[in-house]
Amino acid sequence: MISESVIPLAYFITFTCYGTWLHRGKSTSVDRYNNIPGTEFISYDRRRLYQVKNLMLETPYSLDELRRHIVLQAICEVCGYRQWVLLAAHVRSNHVHLVIHAQPSPERVMNTVKAYASRYLNYTRLDGDRKNRWTRHGSTRYLWNEEEIEATIQYVVYEQGLPMAVFENKNRVFGVEI
Repeated sequence: MISESVIPLAYFITFTCYGTWLHRGKSTSVDRYNNIPGTEFISYDRRRLYQVKNLMLETPYSLDELRRHIVLQAICEVCGYRQWVLLAAHVRSNHVHLVIHAQPSPERVMNTVKAYASRYLNYTRLDGDRKNRWTRHGSTRYLWNEEEIEATIQYVVYEQGLPMAVFENKNRVFGVEI
């Protein structure tokens, strides 16, 4: 049995839309070795960006206002169904941020959320027969205490620029729903 002291209070999950944040295509790219806030980003690499673009199977995907709200609805519903506590979510035009309390691994949570969001978008038939909406994997960070959770919620809800499709759970104590 895993000790409660090694189970994080929440996860901070970010995933991007297909083809919109290409690795080494921005001066703000990170990788598994360069991902600590306040440290250097990986450098822009024109050749690597060209290679990545040539491997793309479809055009880049972005979320308009209607699609953002559909994705947020899917996120809220999957959290309710799975009994996960959604603390905050912000669906942007090219990426999604989640702060969530859940028992499964953050990778499993992220994949489940992506699947539900895709299913909801498929129901609308807005995208024809599109196959790729999300990049493979994403970013998962463990939040160990209330201060980390509150700072991350602040970042997700209030520090992303103009609000798009946003959810904030105001009924939280130590990152857990009342």
